[in-house]
Amino acid sequence: MIRTLSEIIEMAKGKGKVIAIAGAEDKEAVKAVIEAKELGVSAILFGKREVIEENLRELGADFPIIDCRTEEEASKAAVKSVVEGRAHIVMKGLVKTSTLLKAVLDKEQGLRTERLLSHVAVVEVPGVNRLIFVTDGGMVIKPTLEQKVQIIENVVAVARKLGYEMPRVALIAAVETVNPDMPETLEAAIIAKMNERGQIKNCKIDGPLGIDNALSVYAAEVKGVKGDVAGHADILVVPDIHSGNFLGKSAVYFANGKIAGIIAGAKAPVIVISRADTSESKFASIALAIALS
Repeated sequence: MIRTLSEIIEMAKGKGKVIAIAGAEDKEAVKAVIEAKELGVSAILFGKREVIEENLRELGADFPIIDCRTEEEASKAAVKSVVEGRAHIVMKGLVKTSTLLKAVLDKEQGLRTERLLSHVAVVEVPGVNRLIFVTDGGMVIKPTLEQKVQIIENVVAVARKLGYEMPRVALIAAVETVNPDMPETLEAAIIAKMNERGQIKNCKIDGPLGIDNALSVYAAEVKGVKGDVAGHADILVVPDIHSGNFLGKSAVYFANGKIAGIIAGAKAPVIVISRADTSESKFASIALAIALS
């Protein structure tokens, strides 16, 4: 079982994967791939040839370029390269996220599956003796119960590829008791029961749980919260995009943690890197995508 981002990076080494960058006029995205070359990766760059060539001269790098004149063209061509097996991972460059995801979800030529797309963050924080998966802080704004089930299935698939045979999933709320005035607590209890009855497989689910008694054995004992997940959660499923976004960023900015992220649920990993992400985070996100591809 993987317990640090360094282990994910080691797992990614030597796989020889190719990353398709949609909108490769984005110098930061190209720099991230250059920095990740030690993992044995290469790239195909989709975008305006003249801009990309100038950036590559500046960066002292050389990658194949496919000339595309619009964001839509670059996104479709990058996705198509993965569908056809010329590349293995799609990465967002200087294109809108919505444009890239439209190409990913194209029924005819995309990477669509029956699953919902959701964001999975993998967080390493000092003081916590394991990696914590946080979902969904980047895609689904306010998931329904049915969408939460699919979000769980996506993150469990990611965790299992990283060696978590039976990951522990905590459905996070402000309280660990069911409160009719807090719908997320009701949905958490329903999903936990679905898991108990075998409707959601390959994981152990409990909820609602507060973040303290999901992560800390001491907090769980003090509050009298029992079960296989309490104090030992590997995966935190948040009630909405806001709480997931805050949780992931607070791990970095308040706790000096490290974070990697991908979009799961497609036929291949999709990397959406923010320009504000540290180079370390970008590197880790690329390594995570490679490890999962």
